Amino acid sequence: MRLKYINQIQANISIASHKKTTNFLDGTYKSVYRGKSMNFENLREYVINDDVKDIDWKASSRSGTILVKQFIAEKKHNIMLVMDTGKKMTADTSANFPKKEIALFTAGTIGYIAIKNGDYIGMMYNNNNKINYKPFKYNLYNLEEYLTEYEKSNFLDNSSNLNETLNYIIKNIKKKMIIFIITDLEGLNNITTKSLKALREAHDVLLVNIEDAYMTGENLFDIDEENYIPSVLLQDNKLNEIEHEIRHDILNKNKKRLKKNKIEMITINDKISIPLKLIELLESHKYASNN
Repeated sequence: MRLKYINQIQANISIASHKKTTNFLDGTYKSVYRGKSMNFENLREYVINDDVKDIDWKASSRSGTILVKQFIAEKKHNIMLVMDTGKKMTADTSANFPKKEIALFTAGTIGYIAIKNGDYIGMMYNNNNKINYKPFKYNLYNLEEYLTEYEKSNFLDNSSNLNETLNYIIKNIKKKMIIFIITDLEGLNNITTKSLKALREAHDVLLVNIEDAYMTGENLFDIDEENYIPSVLLQDNKLNEIEHEIRHDILNKNKKRLKKNKIEMITINDKISIPLKLIELLESHKYASNN
C-alpha cells in the first residue's frame, strides 16, 4: 500500500519547524503519556512517599487502615480518534482550507506520533447514521487505511451526530482510552455536558476545534443553501460584527464547560500549524492533569 497521507503528514511535520517539530512533538507526547495508562490491581497499606491521590478513602474508612490503590501499567495506550463528518465538514476554514482536510491531517498527525511511540490507534465516526468503528491497530498501514476510508465517506448526504458517536463509546467501549475529538464549533456545541462528563470520568479527553470561515471576503459559498452569499451581506460591517460576537460567545461558553470537565481544547484553521498546535494541546493537557 502506498502511504499517500502518511508521506504528506511526515512532510508537513518537517516543514512546520525546519525539521525540528518531529522531535518536539514526539517528546511532548512521550512526556504526557508515559505511564499514564494504568489498570487497578488491588489495595495495600499506605507507606511513606505514596501519592495521597491514590488513597481509597472509602476502603480506608471501612478497614480502619489507610489503604492506597495499586496500579499496573499497560504496555501500550489506546488512542481513539473521534472524527466529525457531515456536510458542514465540506466547508472551508477561516484560512480557506477544507475542514475535512484539516480534520484528516490532524488525525493523521496524532496517529503518526502515537504509532511511532508504540501505541494503538482506533478511529470512529458517524457516516449516514451508521457508526464506523475502526479497531485499535499499531502500524502506519492501518492508519493510512483509516484516513483513506474517512476521506472517502459520503459527507454531502451525511447529517453527522457527533454526540451519538460519543454515546456509543460510553456504552460499548470499556477499555481505558485517550480520546481526541476532532470537530468544529457546531459539533462542539452539540455535545452534551452529560456526555463530556461520562467520557472524562473514564478516559483522557482532548478536543480539536476546526475553525469555520467567517462571512467576510469574496465569493463565499453557502453549503447549506448551495449558492454564493450576496456581496452586499459580505460587506455589511454590522452583520460581520454580530457574527463575530455570536461565535465568540458560543466558543467561550463551551470553553468554560470543557475546563469544568478538565478537557483541553485548541483551535486549528490550516495545515502548517497542526504540529505546533498539537504540542500546545498536549502541554496544556499535561498541565491540567497535574493540577
